[in-house]
Amino acid sequence: MSKLIIAIVHNDDVHRLRISLIENDFRVTKLSTSGGFLKSENSTLLIGVEDERLQTALDTITNICKTRSELVASPISEFFNAGSHIGLPLEVTVGGATIFVIDVDQFIKV
Repeated sequence: MSKLIIAIVHNDDVHRLRISLIENDFRVTKLSTSGGFLKSENSTLLIGVEDERLQTALDTITNICKTRSELVASPISEFFNAGSHIGLPLEVTVGGATIFVIDVDQFIKV
């Protein structure tokens, strides 16, 4: 049986991850997506793997997609004066990956 890995990855990590997966002979399809906190730009990778190579693919993803902190300007609150431009820095965690692994009953490549 095969698996389909769906990995949602921060755009800062996606290029290095794709190169590493391709170098390790994994087939990868990239979809541009967005969402989450601050509507950050992400990519969703679809990766087809054989059961015996699943852990190698997961290790590759977790080794490259590390979480890290960044400072961003916080949105201006509606409670501030309309003429005020106060946007205090806000520390947020970015990076990492959200990973889904799905069983694939059949895989056809034509």
